[in-house]
Amino acid sequence: MTYESASQQVSWSDVHAFVLPKLKKAGDWPMAGSPEWCLLDDRDPVKWAAVLDAGQHWILRVEGWQTADCDASAAISAGADWAATSRLVTQHNSYFAARPWTARQTFLPKVGGWLQ
Repeated sequence: MTYESASQQVSWSDVHAFVLPKLKKAGDWPMAGSPEWCLLDDRDPVKWAAVLDAGQHWILRVEGWQTADCDASAAISAGADWAATSRLVTQHNSYFAARPWTARQTFLPKVGGWLQ
């Protein structure tokens, strides 16, 4: 099942608040996917606690990636005068659009084989 959302932002603190009572109730658990975990019955709350713990760790990782992406975006935005860059690109494109004869032309030599 897939839920459509306008945002892909995640919140580790909300996930942690949701799973914490269940984890406290389970007490101790093996790492999800470990041999000990595989031996547990599928209905065992300890097995499910391991899955919840793994899920919250994944959300923490995703939240960290999202924060890093935001920081990188801010650094890139601050790194140049993007309005001036846009004006320069627009002027460049307008110049060559008004003078199509100045466009570069490439000619492949007839060497033989698949080029002919």
